[in-house]
Amino acid sequence: MMNSWTSRLILANVVMFVLTSVRHDIMTSLMFVPALTLARPWTVVTYMFLHEGTFHILFNMLGLLFFGPRLEAEMGNRDFLLLYFMSGITGALLSCITPYVAIVGASGAVYGVLLAYARFWPRDRLLIWGIVPIEARYLVVIMTVLSIFGGISGTGNIAHFAHLGGFLGGYLFLRFREWRLPSRQLKGQFTPPPVNRNTVERWRRINRTALHEVNRTEYDRIMSKIETQGIQSLSEDERAFLDRFSAR
Repeated sequence: MMNSWTSRLILANVVMFVLTSVRHDIMTSLMFVPALTLARPWTVVTYMFLHEGTFHILFNMLGLLFFGPRLEAEMGNRDFLLLYFMSGITGALLSCITPYVAIVGASGAVYGVLLAYARFWPRDRLLIWGIVPIEARYLVVIMTVLSIFGGISGTGNIAHFAHLGGFLGGYLFLRFREWRLPSRQLKGQFTPPPVNRNTVERWRRINRTALHEVNRTEYDRIMSKIETQGIQSLSEDERAFLDRFSAR
């Protein structure tokens, strides 16, 4: 995970949290205030790396740490980053409903990651507070309802519209990605990557015990897919996943 964008995003958030704890003026210049968007357009991105308080950053980074690695392995680095930033930016834009309320936090981006996770693994059972089990798809529904209610009622010092915007941005990106993938796969039919017995043997030589637990699970799934469905059943992202670790 140390070379993943998930870990880099977490590191960037932690570094900014430390900096803003020492220099609060940095927070003021980088937070997103919808009414000042035209004067400070960079804040639609920079606000994602700011947090008010330890619990704020802790919950956001725990969410990113839990959902990010597996999702990044599934989508690829580029699409994962695009999903993350599109969700965060859409979260900022939807917050324009409350134009004079300052917004900080990675919640919008993390909500987009959660939505994508539930899209790929809807029946995964998650534990709320480490106790209450719930499937990923139902967690998204509950979080959406809570954000709508919180946004309308204005309860709590929480950016509910940023959360909804994160879900919206994640949904729009996933729809765009699904629309784009068939054409990308069609191109692959004309220039297929060379996959033969030697390639599979190279993949089998990957030291699975050295992989992060999430990557190890994904590796086992893909290798099992090869055994049951054949090499041609692999997607471009699955081949890229194996190539990335076999090249080390």
